[in-house]
Amino acid sequence: MERRKNEEGVKDNCGLYHRESLVEGCLFSDYQQQEQEQESYSDYRLFCYDDPRFSIISPPLQLPPWPDHAGEIQNGIQDDVDKPQKKNEHQFSLASLELLKKYGRGFRRLNTQGITEPSNGTLSAQELSTEEIVRIAAERFIQFRNTRTDVASMLDNLFDLSIAGISREEAENVELAEILLASAEKAGNKEYDRASRLLDFCDRFSSNTGNPVQRIVYYFSEALPIKACHEGVPFYQAAHLSGSQAILENVAEAKRIHIIDLKIRNGLQWTVLMQALASRCNCPLELLKITAVETSSKQLIENTGNRLMSFAQAMNIPFSFKIVMVSSMEDLKEDLFGIETEEVVAVYSEYAIMNLIVLRDQLYSVMRVIRSIKPCIMVVIESEANHNSSVFVNRFVEALFFFSAYFDCVDASMGKDDPNRMIMESLFLGEGIRNIVATEGEDRDIRNVKIDVWRTFFAQFEMVETELSESCLHQANLAVKNFPCGKYCTTSMDGKSLIVGWKGTPILSLSTWKFICQKEEEACQEQEGFEEQILNC
Repeated sequence: MERRKNEEGVKDNCGLYHRESLVEGCLFSDYQQQEQEQESYSDYRLFCYDDPRFSIISPPLQLPPWPDHAGEIQNGIQDDVDKPQKKNEHQFSLASLELLKKYGRGFRRLNTQGITEPSNGTLSAQELSTEEIVRIAAERFIQFRNTRTDVASMLDNLFDLSIAGISREEAENVELAEILLASAEKAGNKEYDRASRLLDFCDRFSSNTGNPVQRIVYYFSEALPIKACHEGVPFYQAAHLSGSQAILENVAEAKRIHIIDLKIRNGLQWTVLMQALASRCNCPLELLKITAVETSSKQLIENTGNRLMSFAQAMNIPFSFKIVMVSSMEDLKEDLFGIETEEVVAVYSEYAIMNLIVLRDQLYSVMRVIRSIKPCIMVVIESEANHNSSVFVNRFVEALFFFSAYFDCVDASMGKDDPNRMIMESLFLGEGIRNIVATEGEDRDIRNVKIDVWRTFFAQFEMVETELSESCLHQANLAVKNFPCGKYCTTSMDGKSLIVGWKGTPILSLSTWKFICQKEEEACQEQEGFEEQILNC
């Protein structure tokens, strides 16, 4: 089996760089194991098994615990109270185990069906599906996880299975899936050495050209090392928490909520909002609708929608998911969203409009459509850096300081000997540096600009920046505090925008916007001033 070596490089969702087929959607962090409020979030992670770029069954999430504070999003600021540690930090959450047990019940049913290995060497007409094999693996994982505590005991006597009623090949597939679950647990507990040994086994016996179980293990085991790359980097969770709080406050009295996400990726940010809406009593929710805008990778976005649908069902939330596929953002039209009169609309843009700076016509087209929709709020998250100067030396110096802060954060989070540090620096940061420094024209697609430039741009569309509430700021601070390196992560205000940085160096900005009364003339009449500013800033 050979890993894929040449992947098409595209922009990372942190405004840097990634290889899409390996990385997009893997920006998960391990949060601290907490109580009931986290359990639904853990369930969401379990619904990710159909997408190779998401970790399969996830262990207790470690850092930061923003899903655990979903109640705070609804109820406002609460005191930051220290919580006692669980006796065993390295175990699946109760929700994860219960869901594994739910999936594993098929194991007992299958054992009673008398499936046997055919004598002619071909699979029986009753051959197990991939899902059924994973169910059996989940059952065995729960059954033996307390007796096989070390990697050696797990890897001893591999494929020496005695599972009544299934074929030899199916038994081997069960073992392979079980080892994958174990590697996910080790990776989630930051036991990377042990996880690596288990993943080596997965590498040996999985293949992108094998049977369905081998193929799914191949992709999941490939994604797990990438998962660790962003652990300990606190910027994204701070933005997600604060942005979710801002939206929640603006839809507090809405019964039908419609969120338009310009770059949904894995959809993780919406699980927090769902938990808060599920606990809302004063204004029962009739429908939460999420519309994702996409120009490629429709299947991957459909997978995101399926996971969100499953999560919404678990939370008992009426939910619908829609994809607006366009070949170019210039093709985006208001009527594609199917907005109903009683819906309250919010727009969410996380690292979505930066990559349109080089595609100016598309950028202006998107903004005109958003303005015509009249959302109650637009949340914008972008890198707080100027990587768009036409003067090379200026761009070089800006990038040098920006990435110096990033490298410092990675070093503090992962350590010099952590293999994930090298993955992070080569796969994300290194490629981003090359794109900013070594390319020009349309090939230079990382063109971050600072919040003051976005203010000038948004003003053309009669957008006004709104004040972030104390609750929004509290959520951001809560997120960074729960990282071991959180004391070095800084939050500050630039006007009404939240700036999250590392030791004072800005990394990202979060701002919220509303539209004032529209005028008849087109916003494009004012393009020249903005274009000149972003070219010379």
